[in-house]
Amino acid sequence: MGVQGLTTYVEGNRNFFQDVRFRDSRLVIDGCSLYFRLYFNHGLDQQHGGDYDAFARLLTQFLSALAACNIQPYVVLDGGIDPSDKKFPTLRQRLQSKIREADNLSHGRHGSVLPILTRDVFIQVLTQRGIPLVQCPAEADREIACLAYQWMCPVLTNDSDFYIFDLPGGYLPLHFFQWTNLNGKASHRYISAQCYTTNGLCYWFGGMNQELLPLCAVLTGNDYGSPEDTETLLALLDVNASGRGGGRGKGRAPSSRIEGLLLWLSSFSCPAEALEEVNRLMGEQGRDGRGRGKRGQKGGLSSQLWAAMQEYHITPQSSLARWFSGGKAAPGGQTSGLPECLSVAAAQGRLAPLVVDAQMMHRVLLIPQVENSKLASSHCSARAIRQAVYGILLQDPVQAQEMRGQENISQGTRGGRGGGGRGWRGGQVGGGRGQGVISPIQQGINVAAGAMTVQAQGSRVPVCVEEYDRQDLNLKKNQVEAHPPRTPLHLDTLSQFPMFYLNFIQAPVAVRLGVLLEVLGVKDSVLAPVPLHLRLAVAVTGFWLREAIPKPSQPQLQALVLGMVYGELSLNNQPGATHHQHAIPRLNWAAERNVGALLDQQRVRPGERRGLDVAVAHSFSQWQACLWSALCLNQLLLLPLPEPHLSWLFSGTLVHGLHRYLKGGQPAESLLPGGALSGQLYSSLLNAVRNCSSRGHPSSSAAARGKRGRGRGGRGRGRHGRGARGGGRETEEMNNRFAFLMSEEESDDD
Repeated sequence: MGVQGLTTYVEGNRNFFQDVRFRDSRLVIDGCSLYFRLYFNHGLDQQHGGDYDAFARLLTQFLSALAACNIQPYVVLDGGIDPSDKKFPTLRQRLQSKIREADNLSHGRHGSVLPILTRDVFIQVLTQRGIPLVQCPAEADREIACLAYQWMCPVLTNDSDFYIFDLPGGYLPLHFFQWTNLNGKASHRYISAQCYTTNGLCYWFGGMNQELLPLCAVLTGNDYGSPEDTETLLALLDVNASGRGGGRGKGRAPSSRIEGLLLWLSSFSCPAEALEEVNRLMGEQGRDGRGRGKRGQKGGLSSQLWAAMQEYHITPQSSLARWFSGGKAAPGGQTSGLPECLSVAAAQGRLAPLVVDAQMMHRVLLIPQVENSKLASSHCSARAIRQAVYGILLQDPVQAQEMRGQENISQGTRGGRGGGGRGWRGGQVGGGRGQGVISPIQQGINVAAGAMTVQAQGSRVPVCVEEYDRQDLNLKKNQVEAHPPRTPLHLDTLSQFPMFYLNFIQAPVAVRLGVLLEVLGVKDSVLAPVPLHLRLAVAVTGFWLREAIPKPSQPQLQALVLGMVYGELSLNNQPGATHHQHAIPRLNWAAERNVGALLDQQRVRPGERRGLDVAVAHSFSQWQACLWSALCLNQLLLLPLPEPHLSWLFSGTLVHGLHRYLKGGQPAESLLPGGALSGQLYSSLLNAVRNCSSRGHPSSSAAARGKRGRGRGGRGRGRHGRGARGGGRETEEMNNRFAFLMSEEESDDD
C-alpha cells in the first residue's frame, strides 16, 4: 500500500506527535521497514555486494538497546506477492527502478540497492537472539495493526499506512526512534521517540471522523481502482477542497494535495456521505454510499474505493497473537498448496518468499544486484537450482497418482546408478526391457521424473514459472521451465509418506540431502571433510565455479575462501566463544586473531579513489545469486544441511579487497602467517570446492540448459581426483578441531 505525500505532510507538522520516553513495553516491529532502515541509514556497503557482518553487528546493537529498556520486540515480516495482484504493477515499477539504481552504483553514481542476503541475515540474527518473529503469507501491514491493537502497544515502522490505522498504542516512526542514544539511569533506561495517533491528526482537522482516513489513503494510493478515474476525482477535489473544508484549516488554501484532501474529508460526518459525494462528482448519482445501485449490485469507482478501505479495518482478535503465544498453526491458515510443515516453516521465516510465490502465483521477482549490466543477469548462473525448486513445488499430484499404476518401464528411464542418471529425458513408460513387477522405489522414480514432461499417451505441456529479471537495463519476464530432480520426492513426502514410498524413504533427511546435492552436482563424500555448517557454502561455491559466465578466476575463488576463513575466526572470537579456545590449548589463538586482523586490513575502505572492478562485482554477484537460490532449495527441503552463518560467510568490502591483494601477485598463504587452524581450514575448503566443481559430478544444470548429457553424469562418477577426502591427515585433524568447536552451537540449533 502506501499513502503518497502523507509521511512528508505529517512529519512536517510536529503537532501530530507526542514526545515519549519509551520503555517497559511490548513493541510490534515491521521487520521489512527495520532492516531497510538499518542498512540504508548507517552507511553500510551496497556497491561491493554488502557487508553482512557489519549489518549483523548493527542489528545486534539495536536489539541490545531494546533489551536495556525492557522493551520486548515482536517482529512481523512481509511474505510473498499479494495474490490479488493489485500491487503487481507497482512492484514491477520498483524492480525496474532498482535495476537502474544498481547500474548507477556499478558506475560509482548514486543509487540504493539492498544486498540480496540482507533479509536472510536479519532472520538469522533474530532467531539466534531468540526474538519472536513471524512471516505473513503476503503483505503484513494489516496483521501488524491488528496485533498492536489487541495488545494496546505501539508499532515501529516507516510505512505511511500506519498514519491511517487507528492504533490505541500509536505509531513510532523509525525516523524519530533514537535507539542509538539511550537515556535515564541503568535501571530506568528509555528510548526517546515520537508517537503518532490518528486522534491528533483528526483533532487538527476539527475532530474529523477517523473512519474517513482510509478513504484518504485509497484516493492517494496506486493500488486501487482505475488510475484514470482516481486522477479525475482528485482533480475535482482540488477545486472543491478549500471551499468545503470544515476543520481548523477552513478558509485557507491547502499547502499540498494531501492537506486539501483531508480538508475536504473533514466536512463529512462518515464515509458513506463522502462516497455519495464521490458518486455525484463522478456522475454516478442514484447509488447508495457504498456504490450500490437500486438492485444492490456493485459498480463504479465508489464501490472499488469502499472495498479498498476495508484493508484498514482492524479486527479485535489477531491470529498473530495466538502464534506468538505458542500456537502451532501458521497464522492466516495453511499457505495454499503447501503441506503444513512448510506453512509453519514459512511462518517461522524459514521458507523464502520466492518459494511461496512460485507455488501460489507461478511467478517470482529476482532481486537486482550491482553487476555488469552488459552481461546476462547474475541470476542466470543459478537458474538450474531454481528450476529444481519449481519442479518440486509444481509436480502434478493427479498425474503422479495415475503413473503409480503403470506396471512397465523402459530401460531408458533408469539412466544410471540409483535409477536417476543424467540420461533421463521424460520417461517413456510401457513396454521394452524392464518389464515385470515394478518395485515401489522404481515407481517413485518414474513418478518424480516423468510427472512434468511426457505421459504414456503423448506429450505434456511443460510447467513454467514467470521470472522477472534484468535484461540489459530493462525488466524482462522469462518463462522458466520447472525441472523436478531425478530423486523421487513430492511435497507430501516431506511430512507424510504415501505407501508406495514407504520402503524407499527410511531416512527422510538422507533423501532430502540427496536431492539437494544432486541439484548442486556434489557428492556427499566430497563434503565429508568440511565442517557441517560450511558444507552448503562449499557446495554452492563448486556449483558457481561450473556455472558462472565468465568463469571465475583463481584469485576470485581464493578471495571467497579467505573470506570464509575470516568469518570462522571472527565467529570464534565473539563474546562467549572463549571457552572453545581453552578447550584446544595447543592452538596459538593469539596467532589466529592476528590472521583475522591481517585479513581485515585488506578491506576496501570508504572514500577510496579506486573505482569498483565491475567484472569482479559481477562474478561475486553470481556467487550470491547461487547461494540465495540454494538457500531457497535447502529451506524447501526442510534444511537437510544447516544454513551457514551468513553474516560471517561473505563481506563484500573484504572479499573485493582480498581479490585486489591476490591479483597483485601476493600468495594467499602470506595472509595466514602462524595460523595453524586458519591455514588448514583454508586449504581444506579450497580443496573441497575444487573437488565439488569437477565436471564429473552429477548435476541438474545440463538438463536445465536443454542438454542431453548422457555420458558425463553417469560414467566416471567415482573419479574425484586427489584430495577428494580432504587433503590427508592434517586436514582431517583440522576438521576434527573445527567440528569440536562448532558441535555445541550446531546441537543447540537442532
